[in-house]
Amino acid sequence: MVKHLPFLILVFIASAFISCSSESTKPDTYFGGKILNPKSKYVVLYSMEKVIDTLFLEKDNTFLGNLQDASEGLYYFTHGNENQYIYLEPKDSLMLRLNTWYFDESIVFAGKGAERNNMLIDCFLENEKDNRMFYKLNLLEPKEFQVKADSLLITKLKTFDEYITKNQKETPGFKHILKTALTYPVYAKKERYPVAHSKVSNKAILNNIDQSFYNHRKSVRINNDTLMYFPPHSKYVGNYLYNITFELGHSLSDKEYTSDFTVDLLNNIDQNLTSKEFKNAFFKQTVIGHFYRRSSCNIHQETFDTFFKLSTDDTDKKLVQQLLSDAKLLTKGQSLNDFMITNFNNGKHSIKKLTKNKNTLLLFWNPVYVSQKFIRSRINYLTEKFPQVQFIQIRIDGKQYGPIPQLDVKNQFFITPNSNANEFLTSRMPRAIILNKKGIITNGFASISSKKTHTDLKKLK
Repeated sequence: MVKHLPFLILVFIASAFISCSSESTKPDTYFGGKILNPKSKYVVLYSMEKVIDTLFLEKDNTFLGNLQDASEGLYYFTHGNENQYIYLEPKDSLMLRLNTWYFDESIVFAGKGAERNNMLIDCFLENEKDNRMFYKLNLLEPKEFQVKADSLLITKLKTFDEYITKNQKETPGFKHILKTALTYPVYAKKERYPVAHSKVSNKAILNNIDQSFYNHRKSVRINNDTLMYFPPHSKYVGNYLYNITFELGHSLSDKEYTSDFTVDLLNNIDQNLTSKEFKNAFFKQTVIGHFYRRSSCNIHQETFDTFFKLSTDDTDKKLVQQLLSDAKLLTKGQSLNDFMITNFNNGKHSIKKLTKNKNTLLLFWNPVYVSQKFIRSRINYLTEKFPQVQFIQIRIDGKQYGPIPQLDVKNQFFITPNSNANEFLTSRMPRAIILNKKGIITNGFASISSKKTHTDLKKLK
């Protein structure tokens, strides 16, 4: 009890503020809490990708924000590289406590509005457990899989009914969110099943699935603007779009998405989604995601031509065009031109000298697009897997936060604005370059998350 005392004091203080302002005609809403082991000095609150408020931490790592005239609905907050969704109603006084070491697992809510948000966190964590269970269920034949999935769905709906029975004053808006949080992850697993089954069993069963398997499609609204970024909904929509694209006759056994598949997927996004904002988000996610998955500087021009034709977001188009231009500057078989990088003691180093007579992977990274946690995990794994390769991490946007913990600082650098490396990093997006001992590029646009990178590293002598 004692260790939670500062958090309880914060709840009490927030309640006092609310009591003092109760005579006001404005329905103020409060959101605050305490962050253990903070990763930054603030929490950012969003609604539909729009920043609502930036809440700075006090010396004791608590924060408190007053949202005047807040609308009922989904919001999400970010801290460091993590985020989580919350549901707010006018006059709520929602307080959270979290430990960044175990982010989602540690979140506990208190105050007015806490019960519904603790329920949403429980849904999220339960879905994480379900994900592990479905790895095994994907081995089952379609009818067996459907029985298991439908049984789980019954359990989810029972959970929904029990919660609503105990909380009969919940609004229709939250009821819809809760039912989505409980059921859409199961629907998403069913849409994913044909692809997942083919991967684990080497059997394509897409044409053997009875249409009753997809009865859930009759009740699902994929075009719902208020849910477009809510993970249970957006994940379902993504799996559905991929599934109906595979149904056009594309092979489930391909190791990477072909250009034809990507073009058909982009067209399906255009034809099935009505929200311009949601369409553009999926267009960008698809074309960039498939490019990184391919882990190569080879350009499938038809894919990008389709993207530029369908997308209406000029900012996205500029980013993708920069990515294309960057990829074309350094290609397989070229000798890497020299440029300077800086270590975290401000020492300048020539990339030619650092990589001379060494098989090397240069990872250029940007915290806007990739977390330190992910890089640490992948680099440690690759270093153990390929001890004959030198792995160098280079931060694109400078020295601001220092080196990545638990990685060798001697292999960590950053580039300054006057480094020639900026010429092939105009998009500021991550890229890895693989060099052999002669300094020749063997892959000019690799991705450390791609299986193809393993193949490229194995080829280095």
